Amino acid sequence: MPSTAPAEGGLSRRPFVIIFCVSLATALGNTGLISVLPAIGRSIGIPDPMVAAIFSLSAVLWAVSSPWWARASDRYGRKPLMMVGLSGFMISMIMCGLVVSAGLRQMAPPLMIFAFFLLARALFGLFGAASNPATQAYVAERTSPENRTQAMASLAGAFGLGTVIGPFLAPLFIYPVLGLAGPLFTFALIAAAMLFVVWRYLPETPLPEEARRPRRPVVAGAPKARPMWRDPRITPFLLYGFVVASCQTAQAQTLGFLIIDKLAMSPAQAQYFIAIAMMFGAVAGLLAQWGIIRMFEMTPRQLLRWGVAVAALGNLIVALAPDYYVVVAGYAISSLGFGFARPGFTAGSSIAVGMDEQARVAGAIAAVNGINVVLAPLFVWLYEHFGPAPFLLNASLMAGLLVYAFRNAQLRNADPEPATREAATAATLEKSDEGGGP
Repeated sequence: MPSTAPAEGGLSRRPFVIIFCVSLATALGNTGLISVLPAIGRSIGIPDPMVAAIFSLSAVLWAVSSPWWARASDRYGRKPLMMVGLSGFMISMIMCGLVVSAGLRQMAPPLMIFAFFLLARALFGLFGAASNPATQAYVAERTSPENRTQAMASLAGAFGLGTVIGPFLAPLFIYPVLGLAGPLFTFALIAAAMLFVVWRYLPETPLPEEARRPRRPVVAGAPKARPMWRDPRITPFLLYGFVVASCQTAQAQTLGFLIIDKLAMSPAQAQYFIAIAMMFGAVAGLLAQWGIIRMFEMTPRQLLRWGVAVAALGNLIVALAPDYYVVVAGYAISSLGFGFARPGFTAGSSIAVGMDEQARVAGAIAAVNGINVVLAPLFVWLYEHFGPAPFLLNASLMAGLLVYAFRNAQLRNADPEPATREAATAATLEKSDEGGGP
């Protein structure tokens, strides 16, 4: 983890490590849950599309509540809001663990278990969203302008790291008595430990009145009241980003079912292989964001094109894969493509507007990255009827976006400067329920 000592604009090492670990705990818990969810659904008897739908309500609540929590952190402080977010995550995981335990013991019909699981997960979408804007604001307010970008990029590394180790740790927490509910209770314990650390060791030093004042960017002229999704400068990027995020989330939530069926194993036995596949995908995404983009100084325009092209190839490989190993290779290739595409539309949309509109753009991107989860059940439903269908659909949508990236004027012009490592990794901060979100 990069150092953020006091020389880096005023944020000392210990507070940054705590903030980093808060983000890491949430990310590894969410991705760990995604990795065990197919096995949980199959073991309880919940239909596959309904398993994917468990995240839908949480994602909607995340997208709706995030702006409100951001304003609340301006009023009540960053540390209290981090504690609210961690508490929401912890309680949600405990409730999910109890519901899963009841389902595994057949204490209620599968549809009733689904309903309670949906509500338990929704607690995270509603209250867990409090910590994300608070952590970013805490770091931003305590670093100098010249060091702020690097500090925020370092914070983004927590989300990327969580997507790698979450699926890897989840199978280790499947205990003999608790079974598949074990990872959920363990992630809740990790959140409880971080809640104590934040309460006991994170300083909440008073900030100047100017720093505590809510930041409401003012846009000159008539367009200031227009929602960002209707702004012609941004709409193409949001459309591109919504399709990319939807396809990536759908692929991740369908992958577990595909691996279980490919290996012809019980859900619990296949969990290790699901975790390995997801870990390869996460590493490929980090390789794109932390390595290739910086090495070749790729511009947003190049990322928009290469991202969907590589993702289309990966999905096609998964659709035609004859065995588990080819599935893993295809998933890693598509994750590499998504690792290009996501920072491409994030950096491109940021470049398209002025400095006084950056917060509004970031909010629009956060909503796109959260709300896309609601489409995942449709892809799982397609998988039930024809296995390769969701991956073939993904490949087709990515091919369509490739054409769109070449033809749309806004996307063609997203090229004034290379997308740096910091701009690329900052895209991870806007993730919602999939890959590290609600």
